[in-house]
Amino acid sequence: MNFRAIALPIGRLFVLISLLMIIPAIADVFASNLDWQVFLVSAVILGTTGGLTVLTFRGQGPPSQFTEAIVFVNAAWFAFSIAGAIPFYFSDLNISFTDAFFETASGLTTTGSTVLTGLDNFPPGILLWRALLQWIGGIGVIAIGIWLLPGLRVGGSQLFALESSENTAKPYGRTWPFVHRLLALYGGLTLACATLYLLCGMNLFNAAIHAMTTVSTGGFSTSDQSFGQFPGIAVYWVAIIFMFTSAVPFLFLIRSIESRRFKRDIQIILLLSIVTAASFGVFHFERYIVHDTPFHMFTLAVFNVVSVITTTGYAANDYLQFGPAVIAIFFVLTFFGGCSGSTSGGFKMFRIAILGNYVLCLLRRMVRPHRVLEPRYQNRVVSNSVLEGVFVFAVLYAGAFAGFAVIYLFLGMDLETALSASITALANVGPGVGDTIGPSGTFQTLSDAAKWLLAIEMIFGRLEILAAILLLTPIFWRE
Repeated sequence: MNFRAIALPIGRLFVLISLLMIIPAIADVFASNLDWQVFLVSAVILGTTGGLTVLTFRGQGPPSQFTEAIVFVNAAWFAFSIAGAIPFYFSDLNISFTDAFFETASGLTTTGSTVLTGLDNFPPGILLWRALLQWIGGIGVIAIGIWLLPGLRVGGSQLFALESSENTAKPYGRTWPFVHRLLALYGGLTLACATLYLLCGMNLFNAAIHAMTTVSTGGFSTSDQSFGQFPGIAVYWVAIIFMFTSAVPFLFLIRSIESRRFKRDIQIILLLSIVTAASFGVFHFERYIVHDTPFHMFTLAVFNVVSVITTTGYAANDYLQFGPAVIAIFFVLTFFGGCSGSTSGGFKMFRIAILGNYVLCLLRRMVRPHRVLEPRYQNRVVSNSVLEGVFVFAVLYAGAFAGFAVIYLFLGMDLETALSASITALANVGPGVGDTIGPSGTFQTLSDAAKWLLAIEMIFGRLEILAAILLLTPIFWRE
């Protein structure tokens, strides 16, 4: 294994982090907050470390082997999380490094779980840093979903290597033309979202923060009330539109814009169908408890459903007060997630579609045993390797969820909190269910051991489990 090829891009990541830290430093200077010194010193240290690493290993090619790619993507997430935690730890927040690492990992993986309270009184630098972590993490998640996972054949993702282009790793023949399109789309969505937030009454700072955390489906806010701090209905529908848009495949968005027409995509149809059904379900139970206008109640129902299923994690109100049926709906939605190649986490819609079609084929064969039926996706026969990848991922996903939940039980959590914490970290959703980590709570009261495990589980979830589990197998290192 060529560790030099792994160290070089890690060094470049450190340089990128150092440059990003200048933005919150400038914000704190204008706010006369002394944390600007923390951001500046951190930027200098990380920039110097990254620069020396780049100079030392310059000339090396990118990770080219399967094992190198796996090690790099794991090392990148953990290195970025450690480096990004430095400003939190040395700022005036007075939090432990455990909390700093948890907050950073939650931001980079666009999970949105937080250990911080009193956000309304935080200096702008810290709030900006949290949003920037999610925004950068979002573009990283898209890159992993489009390039790395299909190439590594992780969890059935090789299906999208066929849809990307004839050249598996490069949808447009070369890397940079597609990168430019992706960055333009990601930046354009962020700018459009921020503009509409401004028109809905947000100030410039709130609009910028929430645009970054909406498009990245991250969910960090500037207030403990999350979206509950904003009056009016229009702001919720802007968030709904951009959360949903960011949960569909970005490759689909790019091609739709270029061809000026939308092709049928089963992932998007399935996502929209689940959102519609769940929204009406929540609205049905909500109207017996909340005394408000029907349209306002329906808006909040749609907002909360889209926020959870897209793994954004914003909260407009404490929807867990609407009764056990609503709690069950949101707990189930936590498992689903958005589409492949988007900023969303979760199990992913394409896997649900493939599993559903496979079960349907089995049922039809039971009725007509001699009938030849093969599972399909987008009118194409699903290969055995894709089916195998989806089944293996489903087993590991369920196993990781249950395994981590059992560990959290041993660490003192009650059953509801343990189950909710495990799936919300694995699916990168953010808030869970229950009084402790629900939409009106935080993860602050959990033990340090639980926070470290949750942070690791967030990263495992972002790497689609298999890319992380491989590092723990002896055969990986022998190969």
